[in-house]
Amino acid sequence: MRLEEIIAGFDPRTAGAEMHALVRELFPICRSITGDGVRRTLEILSRRQPIEIREIASGTPVLDWTVPPEWNVREAWVRDPNGDLVIDFRSSNLHLVGYSVPVRRRMPLAELRRHLHTLPDRPDWIPYRTSYYKETWGFCLSHRRLESLREGEYEVVIDTTLAPGKLTWGELVLPGELEDEVLISAHVCHPSLANDNLSGVAVALFLADLLAGAERRHTFRFLFIPGTIGSIVWLATNPEAAGRVRAGLVAANLGDPGAFTYKRSRLGEATVDRAAARALADAGAEHALEDFVPFGYDERQYCSPGFNLPVGSLTRTPWGRYPQYHTSADDPDFVRPEALGGSLGLYLEVARILERNRRFLNLEPRGEPQLGRRGLYGSLGGREEGRERELALLWVLNLSDGEHDLLAIAERSGLSFAQVSAAADRLLEAGLLQ
Repeated sequence: MRLEEIIAGFDPRTAGAEMHALVRELFPICRSITGDGVRRTLEILSRRQPIEIREIASGTPVLDWTVPPEWNVREAWVRDPNGDLVIDFRSSNLHLVGYSVPVRRRMPLAELRRHLHTLPDRPDWIPYRTSYYKETWGFCLSHRRLESLREGEYEVVIDTTLAPGKLTWGELVLPGELEDEVLISAHVCHPSLANDNLSGVAVALFLADLLAGAERRHTFRFLFIPGTIGSIVWLATNPEAAGRVRAGLVAANLGDPGAFTYKRSRLGEATVDRAAARALADAGAEHALEDFVPFGYDERQYCSPGFNLPVGSLTRTPWGRYPQYHTSADDPDFVRPEALGGSLGLYLEVARILERNRRFLNLEPRGEPQLGRRGLYGSLGGREEGRERELALLWVLNLSDGEHDLLAIAERSGLSFAQVSAAADRLLEAGLLQ
């Protein structure tokens, strides 16, 4: 099926509701950069598309890093002097600091406090904290609960394993006519956090589902990876595939009600940067365009100077700019089905632009070819009907010199990419372009 037909039949409300249901299903799972939670998450995603599960052993050198030990949790809790549970991993997996080492001890409150993390300015929320590469332990809890703890001896149990194992990620490749690749990357390492990043995971998966049924020029590669170390592992172990990437997007924070933000690649004016900007402008949605900075999500790995891939980040509210970020308030109720549906629609439009964008050559460049006898021009002059359609034809003819692509024509003319692309199709059928 042509991608235009899939887009025409796309229903953002239905897709948004289905993605929101997936977010709710995945939300309780305890994920980290390694472990059974990531495997379980990828198994659920594989119900919709045949995602290949890939793994690499702990201790493997990858670029300047080493694959860490695998971490899994059986239980973690704290009991007060009366024996009552005051912190319990089973009620929220955010309660345990990620990668906490095993602990089984009794200690006074003063000592325990040194291992407790809260948000005093958000007293009812639980923060999200990790310590991947330094062995320590800790708990996160609401500040209100912390203030209610009384003096005495506390029992602390953290039943975790931190041992040689594997780092796991998911990969899905949709082959196209070209070996040139479009990369969509989403991180799967966060525990119960809905917007960051179950929203990105859901949008990436549903985009793959739509594109799987389309005729494709490019090969599309979807990565569901642990943040930072996952992209480093992929880059280190897939140099040939990385060299085929012609455009890429990091998908995250796509379910909140905020406006869209596109963070450009390190290249700044790569085709994906222009395609995202055009899609946002054509959608008429409130949005912001930001230049690359070497901080954020996995775009900073893909855009590191040794790779310098054309990969940007398309989000709604960026990381750290909404109060719920990395707290228990980033729950499924914070994520909106309509926001997920709108995000998927925008990603689909960027994919269409990347697929349709190309350069043409005007075969009748000396003077304006007669469009009327080819059925491309209105028979009566001075009418407003179809003016933009005819203007698009003239812009495509004028700038189809082998140097300007369709994106450049849309940018210069102020017309939408869809109008310019449709005009190119008509001119191609009429034998005026190649």
